[in-house]
Amino acid sequence: MKDQFYNYIENLQDTITSKLEEIDGKAKFQEDIWKRTEGGGGRTRVIENGNIFEKGGVNISAVHGELPEVLRKQFKVKEGNFFACGLSLVLHPKNPFIPTVHANWRYFEMYDEESNIVTQWFGGGQDLTPYYLFEEDAIHFHTVCKQACDKHNDEFYPKFKETCDNYFWNAHRDEARGIGGLFFDYLKETEEFSIEDRFNFVTEVGNSFLESYMPIVERRRGLEYLQKHTDWQEIRRGRYVEFNLVHDRGTLFGLKTNGRIESILMSLPPVVQWKYDHHPEENSEEAKLLTVLKTPKNWV
Repeated sequence: MKDQFYNYIENLQDTITSKLEEIDGKAKFQEDIWKRTEGGGGRTRVIENGNIFEKGGVNISAVHGELPEVLRKQFKVKEGNFFACGLSLVLHPKNPFIPTVHANWRYFEMYDEESNIVTQWFGGGQDLTPYYLFEEDAIHFHTVCKQACDKHNDEFYPKFKETCDNYFWNAHRDEARGIGGLFFDYLKETEEFSIEDRFNFVTEVGNSFLESYMPIVERRRGLEYLQKHTDWQEIRRGRYVEFNLVHDRGTLFGLKTNGRIESILMSLPPVVQWKYDHHPEENSEEAKLLTVLKTPKNWV
C-alpha cells in the first residue's frame, strides 16, 4: 500500500504542476530534492511571481524511521517505527478575486519490533480561502467535493465537510479560515471499508482537485482589481498565517519533529498585512465575506 500510494502522489504532483504551469503561462516550478537525516526525503516544487500565482507549492514526501517523541506520546508507545508519505499543496494567487487553496493527501503506517504493521490510515482533504465571496465559486468547489465523496459513500461529504469547518477554525478570532471543503483523518480499515477502499476514496478526492479549483481560476483571472482589494487580501492572508502557525497540526508536527523548515513554511503567503483592530466598512463586499466566516454555511 505504501508503494502504491507513493507512486500515486508522484504522478499526481506531475499532473497538478503541469496544469498550473500551463494556466499561469509565465512561471515554472522550481524543484528541490531533499533528504531527511533520520530516513526518507521529498520533492518540493515551488512557483513564484507568475502571471496568476504569486506563490505556491506542490510538495511530496516519504519519511520513515523511529517514531518521534511527539508521536510516541500520542500513540502511548515507548518505541516503534513508522512510514509516512503525502502530497501537500498551497496556492496563493496574485489577483484578490481568486481564492487561495490548500490540499493534502497522506498515508501513515506504524510497525512493531518484527516490522509488522500495527496500524495504518489515510488522511487529507482540500479547502478554499477566498478574499472576496463569489457564491457560485463556493458552490462549485463544494459540489465537486461532494461528487467525489458520493461515489464512495453518501455519508462522507456531510461528515468530512463538518470536520473541515471545525478544523480550519481560527478560535482566537472566532472565525473560519475560509469556506471549507473536506477534511478527514485516521481513515483505517473497518468491517465496512477495506484499506483498498480507503485508498480508492482518497485518490478519488485527489483526482478531483483540479476540477474543483481550475474553473474558479479561469473565471476570476481576468477581473481587474484596485489597491484596496490587494490590501484586504493581504489583511486576510494574515489570518491564514495565524491559523497555520497557531493551530495547524501539520505545521506544528513538522516544527516539533525536525522537519524541513522550507517545506513546512512553504504554505505561508509572500506578502501580508496586520492592521491594528481593522474592520471593513459595513455592508461592503469585505464585510460580506466575514459574515460567512463567522457561521459555516452549507453550500450544496
